[in-house]
Amino acid sequence: MAKETVLDLNFKNTVAAQPGGERVLDCFLCGTCTAGCPISELDADYNPRKIMRQILLGMKSETLSGGELWKCYQCHTCVAHCPQDVRFADIVRALREIAVQEGVCNEKLAEEIEKLDVQARKARLEKVSGLLNK
Repeated sequence: MAKETVLDLNFKNTVAAQPGGERVLDCFLCGTCTAGCPISELDADYNPRKIMRQILLGMKSETLSGGELWKCYQCHTCVAHCPQDVRFADIVRALREIAVQEGVCNEKLAEEIEKLDVQARKARLEKVSGLLNK
């Protein structure tokens, strides 16, 4: 028997009301966010366009409970490429906050993921600085 999806038609408005989620309704699902995403190059299951589609359709449970939100490492490549300036990376942060608020994940996980994101950005900057100063 197929799993039934329950839609929350207000979910996109909930995301839009969250800091960082304000531009969610501007997305027209072009897929540019996914095309430029370094995580989607490494993980075929990671698809920012799919996450945006779930939000816009009201697939709250699938969006918040799937592990996909935690794979984004906040490089903002999607933001740089988006023709609508939707700011997907900011939307991911808003979704993570909603997931914590609603008890879908614990705050400890969110804090650990944020630490990893910061460490990854610092390591990248240090590597680039080292290469440029040679």
